[in-house]
Amino acid sequence: MSPVDYSEITLPTDCAGLRLDAALARLFPEHSRSRLQAWLKSGAIRVDGLPADAKRKVHGGETIRLAVLPAPTLEHAAEDIPLPIIYEDDSLIVIDKPAGLVVHPGNGNERGTLMNALLHHAPELAEVPRAGIVHRLDKDTSGLMVVAKTLAAQTHLVRALAARQVKRHYLALVHGRVEAEGCVDAPIGRHPTQRIKMAVVKQGGKAARTHYAVRERLKRATLLECRLETGRTHQIRVHMASIGHPLVGDPVYGKKKSGDALLDSFGRQALHAFRLALAHPAAGTEMTWESPLPADFTALLEALRAG
Repeated sequence: MSPVDYSEITLPTDCAGLRLDAALARLFPEHSRSRLQAWLKSGAIRVDGLPADAKRKVHGGETIRLAVLPAPTLEHAAEDIPLPIIYEDDSLIVIDKPAGLVVHPGNGNERGTLMNALLHHAPELAEVPRAGIVHRLDKDTSGLMVVAKTLAAQTHLVRALAARQVKRHYLALVHGRVEAEGCVDAPIGRHPTQRIKMAVVKQGGKAARTHYAVRERLKRATLLECRLETGRTHQIRVHMASIGHPLVGDPVYGKKKSGDALLDSFGRQALHAFRLALAHPAAGTEMTWESPLPADFTALLEALRAG
């Protein structure tokens, strides 16, 4: 695999005593530590002309030569699938994902996914891990997603997500009457007996926190605004179900038959990522995007108000 860029730098003396991988992370912040460690193992990073171990201590003054290797080219097919792009520049793409669009190819979904569409829209994304996708929405959840167009932007966004600096707000229609705002702070992991499901678990789960506030109380349901601090699989769906207010239309965590024909007829979980805010990976400026509710969600709310 041919390198796409070379960097050569002399380690400053204030790095003395650090492990090599820690010093590299300080000097090359545009690359993740895991990526730098992989390049060390492959020999793409050399110290004074020789391969080096990530754990070795540095003294300062060593010459570091970094041959930036491209990510393995994605083999998934590029497909001309319409992409509802609401913003794009040299660093990122913001997409208003429709319900029904799968994000990543997988078993039974090798074609027709967001990744396939991205590879057609921007072929250079084949050189970025996961075609620049840094977070996901469930197939039947609609709304805003951000995609990185470069390795540096991807590293920045992944770190920002981990540091909870990317603000993600959702509108969720849940069964029942929610009386007040609140926060669900409960770890999420695999369901102990139903492995295709996630659940609130006491042991082995990952920390998960969802804030929610009442937007509108309807006769048989409540419209909530939910804000994520963490991004666990199915987080809002699991957390709302755990407090007795599952999402309307949720086929996995919701009510199979609530007795309400209108709510039971909604064909997907009533969840929409309506606001996304982050610091731009290159410029550093704060940016915010909003997405209106899709037609099916809007029609459901109007029917509930009328009835």
